[in-house]
Amino acid sequence: MASAGFQVVGFVAGLVGWFMACVAMAIPQWKICNLGGSTILTVEEGWVGIWMSCINDSGGLLSCDVYDSLLALPSDLQAARALMCLAVALGIFAAVVSCGGLKCTKFARAEERLKASLTITGGILFIVAGICVLIPVSWTAANIVADFYNPLVPMSMKTDLGDALFLGWGSAFVLVLGGSILCCSCPAASEHSEGYVRNCTHYQLTAPANR
Repeated sequence: MASAGFQVVGFVAGLVGWFMACVAMAIPQWKICNLGGSTILTVEEGWVGIWMSCINDSGGLLSCDVYDSLLALPSDLQAARALMCLAVALGIFAAVVSCGGLKCTKFARAEERLKASLTITGGILFIVAGICVLIPVSWTAANIVADFYNPLVPMSMKTDLGDALFLGWGSAFVLVLGGSILCCSCPAASEHSEGYVRNCTHYQLTAPANR
């Protein structure tokens, strides 16, 4: 029962991490540009995401423009698009696979080896999804920090870390944690073998002798 509880905890953690990855992928706050001007309509803040860029002016009006061309994006945002989509797809596949391996589900309840394999496979997929989230957010953050401390980059081109990056780091941590819990919640193959040997030995000892 303890391992079943750990499986549920790992599965829920994987789902939470997957949802956080979806939100991080959707929101435009990957890079924050602090803008200003002397006109009546003063721009306060600009956001740069992997799908669109937005401008929030002092009047509270938010206007967003979806990118027309993928090739016009910086390399880090192009990679972020691909890896975040891959992470979301892997998270869906991991949830489906690991759900079938949970001890609390009726799928293949008599096949312990199959359920253990499904659970471990789902856990590994959650971990890979977390790595796919960690790479683009860390890459984008590294570029932001490098440009911020680069004296050759003008102040108007410098950006700050956006909320999506922090959400992505949290998502990666939860995904890896959930996947690790799922992988550790299954008994090793040797334990299955020992149980099989014990059952065979018990049957041989209790079986009536042939005369």
